[in-house]
Amino acid sequence: MTNGSTQQEKPVLLDVKDLKTHFFQRQGVLKAVDGVSFTVREGEAVGLVGESGSGKTMTCLSLMRLVPRPGARIVGGEVWFRDQNLLELTEAEMREYRGHRMAMIMQDPQTSLNPVLTIGDQVMEPVKLHLKERGAQALERVLEALRAVRIPSPEDRLRQYPHQFSGGMRQRVVAAMGLVTNPELLIADEPTTSLDVTIQAQFLGLIRDLQREHQTSVIWVTHDLGIVAQMCDRVNVMYAGRIVESGEVRKIYKEPQHPYTKALLDSVPIMGNPRPRLYQIDGQPPDLRSIPTGCPFWPRCPSVMDICKEQYPPKTPTGGDDFVHCWLAEK
Repeated sequence: MTNGSTQQEKPVLLDVKDLKTHFFQRQGVLKAVDGVSFTVREGEAVGLVGESGSGKTMTCLSLMRLVPRPGARIVGGEVWFRDQNLLELTEAEMREYRGHRMAMIMQDPQTSLNPVLTIGDQVMEPVKLHLKERGAQALERVLEALRAVRIPSPEDRLRQYPHQFSGGMRQRVVAAMGLVTNPELLIADEPTTSLDVTIQAQFLGLIRDLQREHQTSVIWVTHDLGIVAQMCDRVNVMYAGRIVESGEVRKIYKEPQHPYTKALLDSVPIMGNPRPRLYQIDGQPPDLRSIPTGCPFWPRCPSVMDICKEQYPPKTPTGGDDFVHCWLAEK
């Protein structure tokens, strides 16, 4: 992590404004992303955290314009990458950004890799498509990417297929595919879920080293608040398709302003904790087809007030670029 004041001096690379992505189903409209706004600065690592179904992955797929059609559509908002609104681009124009200037590491490498193509062919594809390199030049770039992600004997391994790699190695290959074009923004969607603890630590160290070397901006999508504390400068806490709190990692971990953020932190097991049972948040996340009126967290909130059930809380600044949506902070 870097110093927060230093990060605020860097230019904004990605500026997401009131992004909305909805699924149109027979049962109704499912608001997977419902007015999300956040920024990512150059060289900054930003976390997206929250329970399953909170809208983290769909937010990232919306940034890449990879939402599943025809059921899902981006219905509003803006996604500014430097001075270009990505939502105004044609599909052909978007391909110049996707995989080149911004790349995404998917959650499951088993489904991200094509089982009938060699590793070398799959890592080389973005090189041919975006960098227009061929022959020995392209091959050397692929080998450099495989070496960067610590693939041993890359000259031999690039002729092998995904099934000949372990889960950790497959995840490294997916990372190589994302990093081979030196993107300005890397989106990592829970890339450590299928890794054991040792390989996970190696993978996180690898991404951190590459980020420092190339000053790549990173969006980390994860359930693991330990990863956020280790890897991120800022964190956005999502609930029911919205960001309910955003701030510098150290500040949020020390003084969370939203009851949901506090509940997530209380749910993390701590060595030597005298509590007999692990804390858990009561209830279940809401059905995104029928989100409660007011603050969507109020049915599970221990500090609920009458106004929470009636009106969604406004954005309350908490210093710098930090903010929270909670009536407790407003009062």
